[in-house]
This record gives sequence, structure tokens and C-alpha cells, in this order.
Amino acid sequence: MKELGIGTRVKHTVYGEGIISKVNITNYDIFFEKAGKVTISKQTDDMDVLEEKATSVAPNSFTLQQLEESVRYVLDKYIGLPEKVELGEKWIDGTLILKPANPELQSKEIPIDTFFHKIVMMRDKLRVIEQNINSNEKLTDEEKVNLQQYISRVYGSFTSFNILFKNKEDFFTSKLE
Repeated sequence: MKELGIGTRVKHTVYGEGIISKVNITNYDIFFEKAGKVTISKQTDDMDVLEEKATSVAPNSFTLQQLEESVRYVLDKYIGLPEKVELGEKWIDGTLILKPANPELQSKEIPIDTFFHKIVMMRDKLRVIEQNINSNEKLTDEEKVNLQQYISRVYGSFTSFNILFKNKEDFFTSKLE
């Protein structure tokens, strides 16, 4: 599919009619009437153009941020490098204490950075699962959306751990992106 511009009206086999609101290097952000904002790969065959708008930027000229996004996309897809996520300063060198209600049982102490690392690893594994779902050619778009909803609920369950993160952009969120 050729490069489409912001404002292009499209029809997707699952989401229906929508309008492209953002053009990224590897995908489009599209607002659909019923599904809201959905990010769709430029390589999809599940979408037809209803009304085309000219691209606002030449395909070969892009910003440093777009280049970084593209490199991150390729590394995540093919190598799965974990990103560096920082623990909030107030938790550095801290200890998580799990104290049972039964006073005869011993408490368990875990370094917070160890616990935090496990939370980040679970988040990274969820992202890999998301990528595998989205790139799976045997699943229909409807099946992909249904599986994505389960992953969004898991992210929502993990929002309690956001207090541990230094940067807000690393937080868990249940919103589909």
C-alpha cells in the first residue's frame, strides 16, 4: 500500500470506516467511529482507501524521533531487547517485606529492585505476546482484538505497581495504544 496522508478516509475489514490521524514510519494511527484510536501497520491488506489525502511529508524525510521509533520497532520485533526502566529514587536500596497474618510464620524480605526487575520482565513478556498476536497471520483481526482486550485487562491489573516506576511513560496502562 502506498504512503497515505493525515485525513485519508479508510475502511478496515474489522473496524469499519476511519480517518488517519497520524502517520508514523511503520504504522498509522486511525480513529474509527466504533473502535476509537487504533494503530495499524502500513503493511496491512485489511484496509481500503475511501478518500485519499496527500501526504504532508515526503516519505524519505523524517525526524530524528521517527527514526528512533523505527529503530526501536525493528529491535523490539527482531531482537526483543529489554528497555532500561528506572526504579523511583525513593525505592532504591529499599526492601519489600511480606508479613503473614499468622505470627508463628516468618516474614519474607525481598530487595525492591529485585521485585521491580521481575515486574518489568513481566511487562516485557506481555509486550512480546502483544507483538506475536499482532503479527500472527493465522489470527483474524477480530481474534486479535479479542486477545488484545485480555492483555489490556492484565495491564490494568498491574497499574498498582506504577508507584515503583521513576518515569510516568513506563507505567502500566489499560488503555489500548
